[in-house]
Amino acid sequence: MDLQFTLAETPDAASAEAARKFFAGPTDFLKGVVAMDGMPAADRMEVCFAGRSNVGKSSLINALTGRKGLARTSNTPGRTQEINFFTLNESHYLVDVPGYGFANAPLPVVAKWQRLLKAYLSGRASLRRAFVLIDARHGVKEVDQDIMKLLDRSAVTFQCVLTKTDKVKGGAKDKMLEQVKSALAKHPAAYPEIIMTSSEKGDGIATLRHIIHTLE
Repeated sequence: MDLQFTLAETPDAASAEAARKFFAGPTDFLKGVVAMDGMPAADRMEVCFAGRSNVGKSSLINALTGRKGLARTSNTPGRTQEINFFTLNESHYLVDVPGYGFANAPLPVVAKWQRLLKAYLSGRASLRRAFVLIDARHGVKEVDQDIMKLLDRSAVTFQCVLTKTDKVKGGAKDKMLEQVKSALAKHPAAYPEIIMTSSEKGDGIATLRHIIHTLE
């Protein structure tokens, strides 16, 4: 299947405002989960954010919700050691999963995170979409391909979110986009729209809010 990957369009003003109001609703940290038997009931729609350690997952969740301290951020890769569930408007879960790849932790601990991540992605019936975050400065790495393959096998639709796009300019950005599109084309579970974001500048946040708000 030869999908044509395009950049997600910015929503119109009315749609963007509806999504902003949705994300301005009650949002709270629910729990951190370290084993599958600790998962909350799968009684509402949920989306998860996955990505290499230090790709900016927590910063993106904070930007989406407009709450700087909702998700913990750190310059230390691998700080998120649990699957963290956040409630959104009593109708959604936002889920921050452990960073994969390099982590500043003992290997047995890292291995445990990876097993939990795989079990969650493979067995969560209420998961509507995974957002796979890719650092725009580096493009798709081999470890990103591994998580995409897992999502393919699990039949979980995933969408690529490029982070830190304000750090990449001109020709370097064009080259990075082509590399990302080529990598995504190998994965049948990939949704054919790429979202470009910068949590620091606010770029793409309205687009991602709108996409989550309108998921069914």
